[in-house]
This record gives sequence, structure tokens and C-alpha cells, in this order.
Amino acid sequence: MRTKLAIFAAAAGMMVPLVPVAAHHSFAAEYDANKPVTLKGTVTKVEWTNPHARFYVDVKDANGKVVNWNLELASPNVLKRSGWTRTALKEGDAVTVEGSAAKDGANMANARAVTLASGKRVFAGSSGGDGK
Repeated sequence: MRTKLAIFAAAAGMMVPLVPVAAHHSFAAEYDANKPVTLKGTVTKVEWTNPHARFYVDVKDANGKVVNWNLELASPNVLKRSGWTRTALKEGDAVTVEGSAAKDGANMANARAVTLASGKRVFAGSSGGDGK
């Protein structure tokens, strides 16, 4: 019995490196504080997950084409301590987002502040800015 347990433990230990790990990154690695963006659009998806909550917004570009933006927030724990709830953002909500654009030009940004349809301005708690 002990031999079987030892073999099982060894096999399980060898599989651990096969489990993908979500890489956590610094703000400066992915976003440019010198590229501020203000986006107005409609929330299409909300992901309340670690290490960063994310939401997606359909925004019309200068030509009227709808572009989906990926917006990063702080972790759910930080957001909860800042007064957010899982339902603060819902699909279909009209929002205005202030943040910093991705360095690589992708339709991605680190959100600093989000103005909800009600007019309430909430801060994202992210490391890219102080929300001011």
C-alpha cells in the first residue's frame, strides 16, 4: 500500500509543472501611462477573476466601426475593498472609462476610473494610476 501511495505521489508531483500558471505582470510591462484613453461604450462581458478583473466594452471608433476593448481592473479583492461588487458592471451598461492604453497598440487598456450610466464614478484600484 505504501509503495502505491509513493508512486501516486511521485506521478502527481511530476504533473504539477504541466498546469498552466497565469502570469502576473507589472503595469509598465504592458501599458503606457503616457497614452491616456477615454472610451465611451457598452459593456459586453465582465470577468471577475484573479489576478485582475476584466471587462469588455464595444466602442465606436472615428469611422463609426464598433471595436471591442479589453479593460483591466485591479484584483477582485482590491475592488471589493474599494466598494465594488460583482454586479457593479453588467452586460449592456453604458460606461465611460479612463485609463492607459496598451503599449503594443492592441485594443486594451488599464482602467483607472469608470463612470457608470448613473453618473457614479468608481476607481479601478489598478496599479497604473491613482484615479485622479
